[in-house]
Amino acid sequence: MIILASGSPRRKELLKLITEDFEIIPAKGEEKADESLPPEEYVMCLAEHKAAEIARSHKEAVVIGADTVVYADGRILGKPEDRDDAYSMLALLSGRTHSVFTGVCIFRGDEKQLFAQETKVTFFELTDSEINAYIDTGEPMDKAGAYGIQEKGALIVSGINGDYYNVMGLPVGKLNAVLKGMKAV
Repeated sequence: MIILASGSPRRKELLKLITEDFEIIPAKGEEKADESLPPEEYVMCLAEHKAAEIARSHKEAVVIGADTVVYADGRILGKPEDRDDAYSMLALLSGRTHSVFTGVCIFRGDEKQLFAQETKVTFFELTDSEINAYIDTGEPMDKAGAYGIQEKGALIVSGINGDYYNVMGLPVGKLNAVLKGMKAV
């Protein structure tokens, strides 16, 4: 049995590309890690907390935890706290290239696999009105870096270098390869 330790509808849809046979049990613990860590270590730490929480009570299962952040100017950008925070994030990313990191942790009994994937994303130069119009859609409020590449956020992205699905929250190709190596799929 595979368990996704996430309530994210995006991760659920992406995991379906690998297998239809999984259950969702979102981790409920507080997501905390040292923000002074390099971003790839930060997201792996958060992913491990999520997966470990569920794996403790489901030792027979393959448990997958994941976390995604945007990284720009030496700062980790999680989900915006409010409209002003979303505006600040989008203004920071405007006309620039930033990194999106997703950390993944997989537990299978005593075996643990941890990895992080990086994708570079470049935004068009955005005007104040374009930023505000995008925030008005409501889309930015539950997404790292205040945008979703798979929705209207696609209109502000001029290019990517790396795994598109990683930006959505789950590096499907790499995850599939790791699960195959663990003989979990």
